[in-house]
Amino acid sequence: MPTSDAVDREVAWLQTAGDSLPALLTASGGPWDNVQAYQPRTPGKRAANIYVLRRQIHEKRFANVRRMATYEFALKLIWPLSSGQGIAEADQRAFDAAVDLVLTRIGGLVGDKSHGGRFLSVAENPAYVTVRFMDPEQTLVNGVEFHAEITYSADDTEITG
Repeated sequence: MPTSDAVDREVAWLQTAGDSLPALLTASGGPWDNVQAYQPRTPGKRAANIYVLRRQIHEKRFANVRRMATYEFALKLIWPLSSGQGIAEADQRAFDAAVDLVLTRIGGLVGDKSHGGRFLSVAENPAYVTVRFMDPEQTLVNGVEFHAEITYSADDTEITG
């Protein structure tokens, strides 16, 4: 399995709906307008966006011709001030609820942490997911939106060669 398509495989998982986990995209009943691989040069404004990035690749050799890649994914979350009420607190609560849905989807199905067979395991090695919320005082002034980043790791299937 090539390492170059790992981000696209993770995006496919995050866009999945109808599998007993929360749907993330608005088209499927979720709160996010867009889930895509990589950040565009000019991100969409006034939309709830998730950009899937890959911060690191660790490739561990554990036999003469056997290797395993581990990726650190970073999900860049952008949530617009959009309640229409002008109340930032309500939008922050909605953002928290939307982040919770992303965490549930990252956690995967009971008994299957492979994101539908796309990886060997996700958020298992190390066994944690980190959410960092940016200071709303800064992000509201600059873009009328909230920002957060979710990071976690995924072990890929074995590479031989």
